[in-house]
Amino acid sequence: MTTFAMGPALLFCPADRPERFAKAADRADAVILDLEDAVAPADKEAARRNLAASNLDAGTTIVRVNPIGTEDFAKDLAAVRQTPYRTLMLAKAEDAPAIAAALADFAVVALVETALGVVRAADIAQVPCVTALMWGAEDLLASLGGESSRSSDGSYRAVAQHARATVLLAAGAFGKGAVDSIYGNIPDTDGLEIEARDAAASGLRRRPAFIPVKWPPCAPRTHPPRRKLSTRGRSWPKPPDTAGCSASAGT
Repeated sequence: MTTFAMGPALLFCPADRPERFAKAADRADAVILDLEDAVAPADKEAARRNLAASNLDAGTTIVRVNPIGTEDFAKDLAAVRQTPYRTLMLAKAEDAPAIAAALADFAVVALVETALGVVRAADIAQVPCVTALMWGAEDLLASLGGESSRSSDGSYRAVAQHARATVLLAAGAFGKGAVDSIYGNIPDTDGLEIEARDAAASGLRRRPAFIPVKWPPCAPRTHPPRRKLSTRGRSWPKPPDTAGCSASAGT
């Protein structure tokens, strides 16, 4: 058991697109209203107003906020406090004491996507308000001066594999949820299925997406839903011979 009950299918939705909120929430087990990368700087104030005016299920809604220490973080937090939402995804999580001080009254999905965040993953996982860790592949490689997390054959480079394992182990060691990075090759559903199976077999049973068009092809075969693919927060039945695949897609 972990401290994070949402998922397994998580879907990002830009907070500057309020017309998509309800649809995104209906297409996944939990929706991530994004105030960070998905919103251009000029649109962030409007996005915060949209967030404050929204009325989604707080039990299946996550808000991604900008990194601690930025001006946008303070504004994001003020907007979130006008809502019933109390689960945050913190971008570029690096500083365990700062997380504990700033977000003690929230449930936090710590997005570990920098070199410093990875080497501090175990410290971050021990913060009481942190309920899950997610790793971010491309921002991590950018923080190292790299160009891509994947090799030409689509497999993760060694440093990305190391970061993924480090975050998973930190989450597992302290009873926190583990969320995989997105799958960026949208047309490659076969690659998604292979990676989702491997991730779930390793303990990474949650994966976010930016679009709802690729709920994994493996899910209907190994985790049959009762009525529809999204189970609104319930886990897929575990098959007898495998750990199963993630019930969400990458982008």
